[in-house]
Amino acid sequence: MVQPNSPNRTSGKFTSAQYNRLKAEAVSPYRGLRKFIYLAFGASGGIGAFIFGLQALAGRDVGNALPNLAIQVGLIALMVFFWRWDRSNK
Repeated sequence: MVQPNSPNRTSGKFTSAQYNRLKAEAVSPYRGLRKFIYLAFGASGGIGAFIFGLQALAGRDVGNALPNLAIQVGLIALMVFFWRWDRSNK
């Protein structure tokens, strides 16, 4: 058991920056992780769209490249939507 005047006891005083960070995390948990996921998946979709777009422009396997390109563009649009939605729910 921790005694009231023990050095192991936390004083409960935070700096204003620490308090604001903790308060923001309590309101919106894992926000940084979500933003990282949106960026990572958006970047993946961008690379995929670039590859499938070039493949379609080159005329190689266009029947397969166009649906894949549409999926990649849809992924980018979904990640932009989630990013904006998360930002507006601040």
